[in-house]
Parts: sequence; structure tokens; C-alpha cells
Amino acid sequence: MSAPDPQDDAALVARCRQGEAAAWQLLVRRYQRLVYAIVMRVGLDEHAAADVFQTVFARLIDHLPRLTQPDRLQAWVVTTAKREALRAREIGRRTVSMTRHDDDGIAQGDDIEDTLADAAPLAEEALSELQQLNLLRNGLDRLDARCRDLLLLVFRDEDEHIPYDEVARRLGIPQGSIGPTRGRCLDKLRKLVGTS
Repeated sequence: MSAPDPQDDAALVARCRQGEAAAWQLLVRRYQRLVYAIVMRVGLDEHAAADVFQTVFARLIDHLPRLTQPDRLQAWVVTTAKREALRAREIGRRTVSMTRHDDDGIAQGDDIEDTLADAAPLAEEALSELQQLNLLRNGLDRLDARCRDLLLLVFRDEDEHIPYDEVARRLGIPQGSIGPTRGRCLDKLRKLVGTS
């Protein structure tokens, strides 16, 4: 049996409980994009996202000693971020300025609901997608620089496609080695994110 990964969530929580600042910083970096993505998906602006981010991690500090399943930290972060984002959105709705013309030019009596974010709860499918993206980002962060750089160059949006000869030039490797290297790097990434 292999030793536990010192960077998995349970190990990071244990290190945070011991007061290790580096572990806390890693934990925050690991989940900050996920929290922001959830908040933005709810329809809040960057300022509200920053407030929710601070609230989520302040609550995490308070709850660290009582977390009974530290290996399920991502689920705790997602649930807390979703609740805080929805709470912030609701508070924002209650404090909307209703002057004759607000900053967006909405006249009094106009349908304000058309200007607000969708009131429906965050769809579980979208939430699952955000969690998968977060796992992928964390896996990419943990890959060696060579693999990370290769995968980031090869897997881009279609409108940003980079030809293999350009990838080879940028990375200083033969063009014919890109495919096999990409395969090995993807295998490493799959192991890091725990998928088959």
C-alpha cells in the first residue's frame, strides 16, 4: 500500500489543522477558481464573488476542526459556495435601487426581473461540470511543467488551434514526438484526477 498523497484534501486538512500556512495556501489556491466559477454562474459580479470567496474560506477555517470527512472537502466547498452565492444574490435583490433611472438606465416600472440573473437554483449538471473543471485544473497544476505546457498548447479552443509544427517549435521537441508524449501526459493527468 502506498503512502497517502501529502497534497490530497484529507492530508491538506490535517496539515492545516496543525497550523501549516503552506497547506492552507495550497488549499485556497486549489478551490478559489471553483468558488469564483460557482458565484459567477449564479450571476453575481466580481465584487460579490470576492465577498462570497472570503465568506467560504472564513467558514472553512471555523469548520476545519469539525470536518468529519476531510476527503469530501470539495463537496463541502461547493455546497458552502453555492449557499453563500444564493444568499448574496437574494440580499442583492432586496437592496436594488429603485430610483427613476438607475445606473443601467432602467426606468421605474420596467420589468426589473429581466435584468437579474436567472432565479433558478444552480443546476446540478452545471455544478458537476464546474467540479470536473476544478479537478482538471488541479491535475494540470500538479503535472510537471513539460506535460502541462504541452497539454495547454495542444488542447485549446478551436478558434485558438495551434498547429503541431508550432507546438514543436515552442516546446523545442520533434513534431513526431508530440502524439506519444501527449498520450503519456494524458495518462499522468488521468492518474492525478482519478479517472480511468
